[in-house]
Amino acid sequence: MSNHFSYPVATPAERARRRLASRLLAGATAAALIAGASFALPLPGFAATPLFSPQASAGARAPAAPAVVPGFADLVAAVKPAVVSVRVKAKAEQTAFDGATGGDPFEGTPFERFFQQRPGGENSPFGKRFGERAPARMGQGSGFFVSADGYVVTNNHVVDKASSVEIVTDSGDTLKAKVIGTDAKTDLALLKVDGRTDLPFVKLAVETPRVGEWVVAMGNPFGLGGSVTAGIVSAQGRDIGSGPYDDYLQIDAPVNRGNSGGPTFNLKGEVVGVNTAIYSPSGGSVGIAFDIPASTVASVVPQLQDGGKVARGWLGVQIQPVTTAIAASLGMKQTQGALISQPQAGGPAARAGLKAGDVITGVDAIQIKDARALARAIAALGPDKSVTLRVWRDGKETDVPLTLGALKDETVRKASADDAGKGLEGLGLDVRPGRQGLAVAGVDPEGKAAELGLREGDVILRAGGKPVASVEDLTAAMDAAKAAGRPATLALIKRDASEIFIALPNQG
Repeated sequence: MSNHFSYPVATPAERARRRLASRLLAGATAAALIAGASFALPLPGFAATPLFSPQASAGARAPAAPAVVPGFADLVAAVKPAVVSVRVKAKAEQTAFDGATGGDPFEGTPFERFFQQRPGGENSPFGKRFGERAPARMGQGSGFFVSADGYVVTNNHVVDKASSVEIVTDSGDTLKAKVIGTDAKTDLALLKVDGRTDLPFVKLAVETPRVGEWVVAMGNPFGLGGSVTAGIVSAQGRDIGSGPYDDYLQIDAPVNRGNSGGPTFNLKGEVVGVNTAIYSPSGGSVGIAFDIPASTVASVVPQLQDGGKVARGWLGVQIQPVTTAIAASLGMKQTQGALISQPQAGGPAARAGLKAGDVITGVDAIQIKDARALARAIAALGPDKSVTLRVWRDGKETDVPLTLGALKDETVRKASADDAGKGLEGLGLDVRPGRQGLAVAGVDPEGKAAELGLREGDVILRAGGKPVASVEDLTAAMDAAKAAGRPATLALIKRDASEIFIALPNQG
C-alpha cells in the first residue's frame, strides 16, 4: 500500500541543524514584531521567499512602502518654550441665595443648622452663610507667545471676568499679564507681559492644513503644565453652534480641559489653530477637538492689539439657509447663498434696496455658499467698506452696490435651518384673514403643515413675492408658481418678532 505522504529520514546532524535554524527564526520573528519591522531572514537550509511576489499574479503590482510615522521630538523641542500656562483669578460671584431673596432656603429642614453658623465657623461645612461672597474663582488654561515682547494669544473664555492673570512659562517663570482685548464672537483674547523683549514666540501658518495632515497640540491639560499630544486634522469648516462665525478645524487628538487657548502646530512648527472646545460626553477627551483656524487668529489679533476689540462689517439683514425646496421655489438651479428673510429698517441693505426674498450669492469676488459664509465674509470686510453683492431676484442675478455699516456688540438673531421647517411635503392648515396677511388658526399635528414647521399664531404675509390677504391670494400665488414649473411657493411668515421664509409645496 503506497503512502502519499512520505518524509525522508534525517540524520542526527541534520536534525540538530534544523533545530538551530528554527530557534534562530523564532528569535528573529519576535525581534521583528517588537521593533515593528518587516523583513526576510535567510537561514541555512531555507529559501528566502517573499510572502507576496509580483510575478505570482499577472498584472499585479507590489504594494507601496508604508508611510513612516513622523517623530515629533525635534518639533516639540523647538516650539514648546513659546507655549505657556495661563492662571486666572476671576471675580467672585454672588451665591444663589441671599437675604434679599427671602431668607434661608433650608429653614425648617434638617440642614438648617449648617447655615446658621458664623462665617468660617467650625460647625459649618461650608464655612459661610448663604449670601456672603465666595472666594475668588481660580481657573487655568493655555496660551502661546506670538511676539518677543510678550503678546500672548489665548481663549476669551479662559480670561473672561478675570481680575488678575499670570503666565507660567515652560521654564517655570511666573509673569504678570494684562488683558489687552477680547472677542467673544470668535472666543479669542490677547494678553501682554511687560518688561521683556527676549521671549520665545511662534508664528501663525499662512496655509490652511489639509484634512489628514499630522498636527501636534500643546497646552496645560488639567493644570499639569506643558503637555503634548499628536493627531490629525480630520475636518474643516465645522459649525459647533458656539457663535455666528463658527469655522473650526476638527482635530482628532487627545485634547483635555486646560488645553483651551493652547496652540496646535503643523510639522513645520507653525500654529494652524487654537484649541477651543472638545466633544466630550463624559467630560474627558474622546479624541475630538475643535480649533480656531490661524486665519481667524491673524485677522482678530491685530485689531485686539490696536484697539482692544474687533470692528466687523454689518449688512443689516436677518438671514436663513437656502434649502432645496426654497431654491426650487425661487427657480434657482443650485442650493446656495443666504436668503434674506427681513432687512433691518435703516440698515445698509435696506438703503441699497435689498428686500425679503432676495438671495445673496456673492460678495465682490467671494462666492457665498450658505448663510454662515455670508456672516463671516461681511464681518471680515469691516465697517465702511464699499462692496458689490451678487443677488438672485425674480429668477435672475443682479449686482447691488452698497457700503457696509459697523456691527454693534449686541447679538442679532439669525434664523436657523429649523426655522425653515422640515419635511416640506405639502400643506394642511386652517388660515383666516387677519389684520395683516393670513393668520394660521390651526395646524393638524398629523398633517403636512406640521411637517413644514407652521404653527398656530403664524401669519403668512406674502406668497410668491406678493402680499396675501385672503385664501384666494394664497391659492393664486401657488397656481402661478406651479404654472412656472416650480414645485413650491415661497411664503414669508411672521412669527413673534421675526420673519422667516417657508417653501409651501404646490398642491395637485
